[in-house]
Amino acid sequence: MRTAGIDPAPRRCGPTWREFLAAQAEGIIAADFFHIDTALGKRLHALAFLEHGTRRLHITSVTTHPTQAWTVQQARNLAADLGTRMESLRFLLRDRDDKYGKAFDTVFEAEELRVIKGAPQAPRMNAHCERIIGTIRREVLDHVLITGEAHARQVLAAYQIHYNTHRPHQARDQLPPEAQEQPTAADDFKTHELLRTRILGGLINEYRHAA
Repeated sequence: MRTAGIDPAPRRCGPTWREFLAAQAEGIIAADFFHIDTALGKRLHALAFLEHGTRRLHITSVTTHPTQAWTVQQARNLAADLGTRMESLRFLLRDRDDKYGKAFDTVFEAEELRVIKGAPQAPRMNAHCERIIGTIRREVLDHVLITGEAHARQVLAAYQIHYNTHRPHQARDQLPPEAQEQPTAADDFKTHELLRTRILGGLINEYRHAA
């Protein structure tokens, strides 16, 4: 029996955060910092960006002192690298770390992106970036002794290429971020040589059929 004036099923005012991310995935790029401890005990900081729609990864650089000025320069570098692809993006998602600052947001706002800041102490609001940082650690950083900034850049650049051009993603029907379609299957595996490419000294192996 319905009580007068009371709706037994309250209506939501809008989509949940999960629904928003799913609906707007093609227009979202997210940013997050992660740290790297070197073999000599020095702590480095890297800035990663992830395009939600394609899962394309961008690790802009590494530094020992991630100042706001450095972070702004990484934003500018990313915008230049993306070029016209920036036109398809609508939102920049980041946390409230002081290393960003207003000037960082301005770089993206100038490209007509809306900057969305996650709630305080709510890392799950940027779960896609948190997940890829965990993947970088499990697949690379936990297995390599980083000696310094130059070495870190080299290792992360190699992994970024592997991630974007070869590593399959469940969310994209097992396609790598930069692939548009599945590779042509070999009709007869016995007549096609399997080629292996060793990445980072064999830490990661990529396999392809010879042409």
